[in-house]
Amino acid sequence: MRVQTFSRAQILQEFRLRCQTLSANNNRGLKQEFEELEVVGKDLPARAGDSGPNREKNRYPYILPYDHCRVRLSLQGSQPNSDYINANFVPGGGSERDFICTQGPLHNTVADFWRMVWEQNVRIIVMVTALRQKDQVMCEKYWPLDRGTVHHGLIQVTTVTRKQGPDYFITTINLRQRDHPTDRTVTHYYYPTWPDQGVPKDLPSLVAFAEQVRLELEATPPLGPAVVHCSAGVGRSGTFVALLWLMQLCARGIPPNVRAAVQDLRLHRMWMVQNLVSPVVGLSWGDGRSTAVLQVAIEQYLLVYQCLLNWLSGGASARSSVTPGASSSTNQHAEDQPHRSSGRRRRRRSSRPPPPEQQSTAQHALHPGKLLRRLLPSWFNHSP
Repeated sequence: MRVQTFSRAQILQEFRLRCQTLSANNNRGLKQEFEELEVVGKDLPARAGDSGPNREKNRYPYILPYDHCRVRLSLQGSQPNSDYINANFVPGGGSERDFICTQGPLHNTVADFWRMVWEQNVRIIVMVTALRQKDQVMCEKYWPLDRGTVHHGLIQVTTVTRKQGPDYFITTINLRQRDHPTDRTVTHYYYPTWPDQGVPKDLPSLVAFAEQVRLELEATPPLGPAVVHCSAGVGRSGTFVALLWLMQLCARGIPPNVRAAVQDLRLHRMWMVQNLVSPVVGLSWGDGRSTAVLQVAIEQYLLVYQCLLNWLSGGASARSSVTPGASSSTNQHAEDQPHRSSGRRRRRRSSRPPPPEQQSTAQHALHPGKLLRRLLPSWFNHSP
């Protein structure tokens, strides 16, 4: 399939008109799109995660990986369930396995998490949750926050450097497996200011962070999928992957189709791009008791549109700059709250599309096929 590409200005113009249409009448079009996605993937089996021995490996009992695309670990000796981890391969612009979306590791699954990173040759990890939110643990601390080494199973994990951005941290991690002759380097992106069941207050901050990750993905050889996780590995993780996926396509001159991207993601992992708010309605049980009903809201779905529009308009700015130096603080709250940058102007990393010759090369490497065809907007003209 030959794909016609467009300039950034053309994509922005069409996408802005699309957003205006969908947001009319109190976001009527957006709500309709989101409601149509409600049933996507609901009939797909998730038996492995619901089996007895694996239930204790799930952070939330109702969020399980679909069987058809779950990440399978190598079996450990005679342990038949040692291949399980709550993680799914999901698409992201080039193939059905560009990303792995997974839950934040539990105390009893940290070794499995690092085994997955090693076995899948992962070189980039993106964490879009704080370790704790109020009194609730969102994710086990699975890497040294400061320079140092820890061991999880057969994997040795060493923090080498830590850089601090205005709203996030970038950590270089060295991995070594016992009896393996070579080391590996993993880049860990940590964005702790995105609240659970919500959206970031600072939209340009998230756009700058996503652009930082996108540029890293562009510069890193595709040796293995990138891991993206929050706490459950569905809401914030799905939102970030959808955003990153569509940014990558836009950079190649391909207009974004948010609905199609989210639909594909939901066929690979349940509840991707999800947000729950409560309470909304008090439901009576007839005996004097009542309970709050959780209602699905569209904030995270809307966030994808908002971030794309901001980015296409040139929103990714110098906020993506990072400063070297590891924090010496051991206070958990302080570690989860990066310092805001000073007013000093920093050099910008360009987020403009590559020149036409580079676009052509990137487009060839993308190998569109069926995955890209599913994402083409209805207004996108292409040749068979």
